[in-house]
Amino acid sequence: MEFQITSCTVLDERGRPRRYHYFLLADRVETEGLCCENYGVAVREENGEQARVPGITASAGRIDQLISLLAEHKVGPATLRDVVEDWL
Repeated sequence: MEFQITSCTVLDERGRPRRYHYFLLADRVETEGLCCENYGVAVREENGEQARVPGITASAGRIDQLISLLAEHKVGPATLRDVVEDWL
């Protein structure tokens, strides 16, 4: 499943606006006698590229924190994976 959480607009090096949309990714993980959700993130540039990093954490609070940081710092698709790896 995928849920859009927030969006932001940034100006690129030429002063043109770029709009990023941030998504929560949720997958259900089922094993013998246990069922939980695993969360990830995605960033899409409006009319542009996108990046996904699924399966980051099973903690809803941690993924919320990560998405807030991504939007606050205006992380785009090109740097998403590096930022998530540093965050982990």
